[in-house]
Amino acid sequence: MTAVPGRRRFARMTAATAAALAISMPLLAPISAFAQEWPSKPVRIMVGASAGGGTDVIARLFAEKFAAATGQSFVVENRPGASNTIAADLTAKAPADGHTLLVATNTGQAIAPHLLKLSYDPLKSLQPVGLIVVVPNVLIVNPSVEASDLKTLIAQMKSRPGGFRYASSGIGSTQHLAGEAFDLAAGTQGVHIPYKGSSQAHVDLIGGQVEMMFDTTSSSMPHIRSGKLRPLAVMSPRRSPELPDVPTLAEAGLPGVEMTTWYGLFTTGDTPAPVVARMRAEFERAMTLPEVVAKLRSLGGEPGALDIDQFAAFNRAEFERFGKLIRDARVKVDK
Repeated sequence: MTAVPGRRRFARMTAATAAALAISMPLLAPISAFAQEWPSKPVRIMVGASAGGGTDVIARLFAEKFAAATGQSFVVENRPGASNTIAADLTAKAPADGHTLLVATNTGQAIAPHLLKLSYDPLKSLQPVGLIVVVPNVLIVNPSVEASDLKTLIAQMKSRPGGFRYASSGIGSTQHLAGEAFDLAAGTQGVHIPYKGSSQAHVDLIGGQVEMMFDTTSSSMPHIRSGKLRPLAVMSPRRSPELPDVPTLAEAGLPGVEMTTWYGLFTTGDTPAPVVARMRAEFERAMTLPEVVAKLRSLGGEPGALDIDQFAAFNRAEFERFGKLIRDARVKVDK
């Protein structure tokens, strides 16, 4: 029988295609297998603040849920200092395999890059995974402070310029910028005292070495509930469900000053898309757990509801917004 030329060409093309696929399969297989196997070893979750603070609490919550779901170890590593950028730097420079995560805040992602010289690009070297929660900042004072409301506090601060010290989790933190914005709006002259994380600042605030702090509800709520610290006003547009009797700054007589802190999950930039998709799936699963939602709300926050592209856009917008604020307020790291 005479072979049909078209069939010969088809046979040759099929053989060529098969050969090409055979060559490409070893290249494609590792990516697919990598995504399926993630995590294939213990995962580090970097935290740019000391143990016991809000970021640390959130990181340990997700470490527990991720470990239970994947059967792999998730270890929280606290690397406080430099406005949360030490942990971010380590994440940015880690192998791009998804085994280093970062629980970041707008302190490290949107504020510090405009104040500090960094050796990484926060928008390119870190891959957004998901928005965890947005929490308000709250003005808290040591119980020994006589003022029981905002107007009295402002009057006392004006009568003693430089006589009131406010703590923060570090230069360039949301607590720091909140204090700067407060002084600007109220016409006061608070003295900024930076610490390496909120938990260290709380020790001195409770001990009376500093008088006040514009802290996040996520780290200050335990001390507020215990009575060790007293809240005077929240810095969000609306009252916090966890502090329904505490007025906003606007309600207390100081409009136009708002500050919230958001927490997000990131990994190393250039991590393969299938791996990012895999960890995003685990993140979404954890965010639906009732105990996770309850914990985030107990911190005074609103759980995040952005998809990964929306979170990336939000991350960039916050970077630009805080950059403008820092330039307009002329905030310097040496203040």
